[in-house]
Order: sequence, then structure tokens, then C-alpha cells
Amino acid sequence: MTAGATDEGLHAQIGVQRGELALDVGFDVSPGRTLALLGPNGAGKSTVLRILAGLLRPQRGRVTLGPTVLDDADSGEHLPAHRRPVGMVFQDYLLFPHLSVLDNVAFGLRSRGVRRPQARAQAREWLQRVGIAEHARSRPGALSGGQAQRAALARALIGEPRLLLLDEPLSALDARTRLTIRSELHRHLAAFPGPAVVVSHDPIDAIALADDVAVIENGGVVQTGAAHDIARRPRTDYVARLMGLTLLEGFAVGTTVRLDSGGELTSTQSMSGPVYAAIRPEHVSLYTAPPHGSPRNVWPARLVAATPYSTTVRCDLDGPVPLTADVTAAAFAELALAPGDSVWASVKAHEIDIYGR
Repeated sequence: MTAGATDEGLHAQIGVQRGELALDVGFDVSPGRTLALLGPNGAGKSTVLRILAGLLRPQRGRVTLGPTVLDDADSGEHLPAHRRPVGMVFQDYLLFPHLSVLDNVAFGLRSRGVRRPQARAQAREWLQRVGIAEHARSRPGALSGGQAQRAALARALIGEPRLLLLDEPLSALDARTRLTIRSELHRHLAAFPGPAVVVSHDPIDAIALADDVAVIENGGVVQTGAAHDIARRPRTDYVARLMGLTLLEGFAVGTTVRLDSGGELTSTQSMSGPVYAAIRPEHVSLYTAPPHGSPRNVWPARLVAATPYSTTVRCDLDGPVPLTADVTAAAFAELALAPGDSVWASVKAHEIDIYGR
């Protein structure tokens, strides 16, 4: 996820105070790659996007796109939004309700002085590319959420921007449309030659759309890396919960990890020093009595909450080793559990991922 200011990559070091939020983040995005900014609401993700788009000036830092300086707080240099080679898809699309879909897509070219016939011809081509050419004469109010998203994407891409920004591009879509648009958007991002930045609070969207992920919490970047690595080896409790994992901290001596919470677990990985232990909820088995045999990781626990999800039930457990377990609805019914009940939790040693802190 590295890029230099001498190529066509994006280099951003941003500092700004927004109310009680002190934002201080830095990242690079190489040409042809997509970075997802992932984090909870209020973490500063959209503020970063507004700065990149030129809608907000940073108080500290410097932002460059290849040789072009977008912002330099020290020198006061700031390239206005309308002069930036940036395409942006807003969360609510911001299509002009009084214009046709065709003229919405052509608007950016027209505002830069392109004659109407040429701008419309290019807009028709882009509407064809995103699959809504038949809606060229429609007004935005007649479009479905997926169609509006496609129109917004076409408007962002028509001017051949050097940087593409997308703010929660899938959040306004229903579940079925979301799957289709996510696949289409991934295809367009993969074909985009410049750097792209996607803001999301949904880890599935982030991993599906991006090559790399930067996790922002409380105004700072707490973890960066390839999307699949972030999903497999989170480094904060927030990220772990997003990915559906239990994240435990401890000290490893060989294959034994003494947890900071006071419990202990055994893995098949031999390490030494401070470590994280990540456990997937589907790898946690529950029993009403101590299990037979010789499993190496068995702990007493109390069922705090049980939440049904389709054919599974997610169980939050408290005890020497706090865990989250996913069990089938049939198994949960057979166990006849209720919040407050005592249980035994077991995890196989080879199903615990141990890595250094």
C-alpha cells in the first residue's frame, strides 16, 4: 500500500480538529489499487474523504496526487474542489432532481466547458457501460437505488479522473441489490487506472471492494494491510468484532498463552512474548457438562445473550475466557439454553490463530 508522490499515486498525511475529534491519519494508495477506510461512525472516515475531495481544508499535513499538490497546510496551498482531477460518488448520490439521468452524467463535462453534444455523447457511452442506457431520459426520482448508484458512478467516471472517491456507496441499497451492485462496483474499481478510496463501516463491503484496508478509530489509523489479512488477524477489539472474531491478548510461552484476562489457552503454534489469539465463533463448541475426551481448551462460561441469525444462534459468553460462539439453531434448541445459564465452551487447539502484538 505504498506510493510515492512522484508517480500517479495518492499520498495523504492529514491532521484536522473537528469538534471533539482530533483527526491525524496518513496513508498511500498506488495507482490501480483501492483502499477502504473502515471504521465506526464518527471515527473520521468521511472527514478524510471531504479533505481529499477539496471540500474541507486540513489544518496540518500534505496531500499529493502524483506530482499534483492538493493540499499543503504549511504553505497554505489548496487546490479547490472544482479544479481537482477527482471523481466522487456520494452516499446519497446527489443527483440533480430537475435534470435527466443523461444530463446528470454529462454535468461534470459541461461545467468544464465541453459542448453539450459531445458531453451527452460521452454520457450515453457511460450509461451503456454501467447498464442503464434505457433510463437516459428519466429523472433521478424514477430510478431505483441500484440505478441511481450506477448513474452516480457514471457521473464520477466520465471525466476520466485521476482519483476516485466513494462514500458508503452501498449503504442505501437493499440486501438483494447490494450484492449485484457490489459485484459491478468491484469490476469498475478493478478497471480504474488511478488510486481509489472507499469509505465504509461494513467489513464485507470493504473486503469485497478493496485491495487494502485502513482501519480508523478515534481519529487515527489503528491497523492497515491487505483486506484478507485484516479479516484474519485483527489488532483491535473493534476490528475483531466487525469480522465476527473473538480477540484475546496474552503472553505466549511455547504453545501455551496466559491471557491478560486471567485464563489460559493452548494452541498448536509455538511462540514467545506478547500475542493476540483470534477465535472464530463457529469454532467454539458448547456443552451443558464438561465434554468427554481430552480437548485441550475447555472453559466454564455463562451465557450472556443469544441472538438468532438465520440458521444459527450467536451466543455471547462470559467467563475466564470471554467468547462468542455460533451454534446451529437445532443444536441450541437441544441444549435448551437461556441467558444466565452455565455452560462449558471448547475450542480445538489448531483452530486458534496466534500472532504477535
